[in-house]
Amino acid sequence: MPQGKVASVPDDGLSTRQRRNRPLLVVHTGEMKGKSTAAFGLALRGWNQGWSIGVFQFVKSAKWKVGEEEAFRALGRVHEETGQGGPVEWHKMGAGWSWTRKAGTEDDHAEAAREGWAEIRRRIENQVHDVYVLDEFTYPMKWGWVDVDEVVGVLAAREGRQHVIITGRDAAPALVEAADLVMQTTKIKHPMDAGQKGQRGIEW
Repeated sequence: MPQGKVASVPDDGLSTRQRRNRPLLVVHTGEMKGKSTAAFGLALRGWNQGWSIGVFQFVKSAKWKVGEEEAFRALGRVHEETGQGGPVEWHKMGAGWSWTRKAGTEDDHAEAAREGWAEIRRRIENQVHDVYVLDEFTYPMKWGWVDVDEVVGVLAAREGRQHVIITGRDAAPALVEAADLVMQTTKIKHPMDAGQKGQRGIEW
């Protein structure tokens, strides 16, 4: 794709504008770091366009401090106070999903993951957000907590202009097949190879 030019134009009956504005399913997978960072970068671009951003973090502990979370919450406040950018919602499974009354527990991760997916499905069917970041969502599918075929079916049937970004290792083949953009991170070198631990501003 030199200089952003497409290799071929499909005979799909769509105009260039319609094809350009088609909602995308993006998957960031692979063994190396940077998958979530890439997803949040796309969400940041969406915020700048005035789009509604919904972030849903699976698996991560409520105690895990994520730098992007504070940044996006600040951007949400900027939107509320000035109208700049778009609205932002950030939800953590480990903290207990914010739309429920119960506090987060470590008792039943599978049920919490299913509950999170059910809410995301409801939002997609009601076209609540323009960009959904489903962070570490490959794991609930890999572990059988959430049905892959159901996820693929819901995403394939989504209406409007809803972009969905899914991150995590070991993305299911059916999800990869359904996606419009798939990136796989691969390690060439890492500071940990030389005994250096993660550091502030780089890993969190």
